[in-house]
Amino acid sequence: MNQVTKGQWNGYDTYTLNSGRLEVTLLPRLGNNVIEIKDKDNHRQVLRKPDETELAFYLQKPYHFGIPMLIPPGRIDKGRFEYGGVEYQFEQNTANDNHIHGLHRTQAWCVSDIEEDDEGCAVTTEFVTSDDPKWIAQFPEPLKLEMNFRLQNNQFIQTLRVHHMGKQPVPFGLGYHTWFLLDGQPQNWTLQLPVEAIYTLNSELLPTGDTASLGHLQPLNSGMNLKEADLETILKIPEGQPAEAVLTRNDGYQIRYSADRAYFKHWVLYTKGIADQFLCIEPYTWLPNAPNLDLPDSETGLIRLEPESMVELRTKLTISSPESEA
Repeated sequence: MNQVTKGQWNGYDTYTLNSGRLEVTLLPRLGNNVIEIKDKDNHRQVLRKPDETELAFYLQKPYHFGIPMLIPPGRIDKGRFEYGGVEYQFEQNTANDNHIHGLHRTQAWCVSDIEEDDEGCAVTTEFVTSDDPKWIAQFPEPLKLEMNFRLQNNQFIQTLRVHHMGKQPVPFGLGYHTWFLLDGQPQNWTLQLPVEAIYTLNSELLPTGDTASLGHLQPLNSGMNLKEADLETILKIPEGQPAEAVLTRNDGYQIRYSADRAYFKHWVLYTKGIADQFLCIEPYTWLPNAPNLDLPDSETGLIRLEPESMVELRTKLTISSPESEA
């Protein structure tokens, strides 16, 4: 069944990857977002999908749907930092004149390749940051971003390649603000992921650079039920442990979300108040406000990109259920 088909969402082209078990819909020309994952075996939507009536809201806050990319993720103090002798000023777009969730929003990416083979199907998209005047004004060194979306049976793999096309070293960070549906029944879901500490935040929700004990979130390491969970938390992954979150429903239905541990050092969990419809499980390479923190790159996860270098960042979603695996 492995095939890619074109469609439309509010007049913008979509590309749907179909493996027979899953359908994954991409919106390249409006942020390169994954706006839908449909589990055909279990007849359910996996992600918070934008309705066509929500175009205006999507254009304003595209990171509220699907699997949006955050480049870079999280808040930056007053949107300002210095790196390598260069002063950066990002848009001050959230409370207290801080910056949130990066320069990547609704830019148009080009589809450069489509593959269909016996094992799966894939779409590759590209975007050059110097093509966006607003981006390059805030981040003057040009980058070429290339994303490969590949679907194989019940696995969906995203691989972002970042090519530095400029002349000065730059800081890079990536996160995914992934909106998983809980179907209004958080009590039926348990989340497990290896974590060792919480990053403390100041009154403006910026990391202080310090950590605190997990406290009531210690059960995340063995499996924490999401009933009455209220999360807006940045968590540290222990050395030697994988960047892997496992979301399991009480009937055995499971979503396994993993990231390349060489680069992804933090998880953010967000329930948008008391858990009900949604749980955002967000893998981050860098700690929000990383360039302003008095911590080494090995701790913050800030990736130093040298001119003419390339970094490859991979995440994988695996969706399974007892019925499908029988």
